[in-house]
Amino acid sequence: MARRPLPRILSSTSVPIARSREIARTAADSATDVLHPLITISRGLRQIAAALRGKWAATPKERRGPALFLVAAVVLVVALIPYGPLLALITVMAAAAWKGRERTPVRTGPDEAETGRLQALYEALVPYFSVAEDPSPLFAHGGEWAKAFSEYEFDDAGRVTRLLIRYPAYFTDGEPEARARIEQLLHTKSGRGREYRFEWDEEGNQLVMRVLDALSTSIAAQRFVAGPGETVLGFTDADAVQRTVPVTEGEDVRDAPPVVWRTGPRSTEPHLLAVGEPGSGTTTLLRSIALQALQHGDVLVVEGSGTGEYACLTGRRGVLAVECGLAGALATLEWAAHETERRLIAANRARQGGHPTPDDIKRPLWILLDRPSVFGHLADADGRPDPQRLLQTPLRHGRAAGVTVVVAEQFDSLEALTEPVRTHTRARVVLGPCTPTLAEWVLGVPPHTTPTTAVPPGRGYARLGTGPVLRLQVPATPDPYDDATSEQHRQAVLDLLPERDLPVEAAPPQQAVPAEG
Repeated sequence: MARRPLPRILSSTSVPIARSREIARTAADSATDVLHPLITISRGLRQIAAALRGKWAATPKERRGPALFLVAAVVLVVALIPYGPLLALITVMAAAAWKGRERTPVRTGPDEAETGRLQALYEALVPYFSVAEDPSPLFAHGGEWAKAFSEYEFDDAGRVTRLLIRYPAYFTDGEPEARARIEQLLHTKSGRGREYRFEWDEEGNQLVMRVLDALSTSIAAQRFVAGPGETVLGFTDADAVQRTVPVTEGEDVRDAPPVVWRTGPRSTEPHLLAVGEPGSGTTTLLRSIALQALQHGDVLVVEGSGTGEYACLTGRRGVLAVECGLAGALATLEWAAHETERRLIAANRARQGGHPTPDDIKRPLWILLDRPSVFGHLADADGRPDPQRLLQTPLRHGRAAGVTVVVAEQFDSLEALTEPVRTHTRARVVLGPCTPTLAEWVLGVPPHTTPTTAVPPGRGYARLGTGPVLRLQVPATPDPYDDATSEQHRQAVLDLLPERDLPVEAAPPQQAVPAEG
């Protein structure tokens, strides 16, 4: 039997139907755009009417009569004044449009992913903040994290940036080991690669964890606003110090919080020790200190690595010597020891005679040693004394004589430093990646933040005497003769270098050695 064809309307494709739907949707969207002001005003009028009904319902019955009379009087006054009804209509429409505008919904709590992170942190802290004898534990498996985490903030990636934790009073927050376990756990669970600060409130049984912003690495060497005897080691967090200095960062000028090291007769930490791994920025720190010291004093440089990192200082005004060999280091440090003694004798004679301090001992003398442990090994092999032994006099009496010693060494050679160097360098700097234990061994106390495994050169911590541990970023002060140095940083260092007034082969000023007797 032959099959009869279907009617044309039933056998046609669905293209016209889809096209009709698209036309209808476009027309609806256009109508919505055109009528959007009317829709907004209508929504505002409904909200105003609802608010008036609620206000009328909340008004006591004995006050409704006077309220109606007051409303009638206002309507009469508006109707009698010129253009009153028109102005009233415009005012009502404007109020309705403002009331009915579309508002962005305000976020009132964490989303699902953030809630999961908080619950995971809560569960991870249960073994440390709970005991079996607690009848009403604040931390329990399956418990509510909202009771323990009263404040929290997240970044755009959904990671915790600030968290306020309440913990039980029986937790041993006075033990450094217990606190370190909590900090390590929170650091691991909240995301690695960031630097966290932990603030313990033992009285209130609260712990605040917050993520610190990275310190700026774009501040180059420049003239800092500092007085005589003040050296800017680098820059830190804004809430860590009470002082700022104007700095040029790229093309902008802003105020930055500095880490200022004070030297001189009234300094409590007249000498400094900087420690770090290769490439951590200790040599950059010594170059920055040398450029600042040359403004008001003389500089001696002894480089143990022998890589020529301080060749730009050779022959400059105020640079007495730049030594890279063992013989030159011994001769230079021996002269520095005699110069310290001469200054002490001259100052003592002036005080005994009631005279002011002589001008030839007022100018500060800076002794910069980069990796002195290398000379110790060479001296042992050659049968000569360790050059560090010649630092005993400048270290012990340098504050009174106006002599400052700065030593830079690597972690693996700290044991080679002599006892006077470790004892009298009360200002300490740790640069580069290091463990909290190693940082505590150098600084005397553990840092208040969690060190990260990857940091830019010049990033670390500083502690001046018995003060707090401060985060530090050394200003970029590279070797201007290095081919890898950018032109901007090279020119910044060259602009700070004094003019040359001695030939490159000049020796230390032997005429300054005091005469016998």
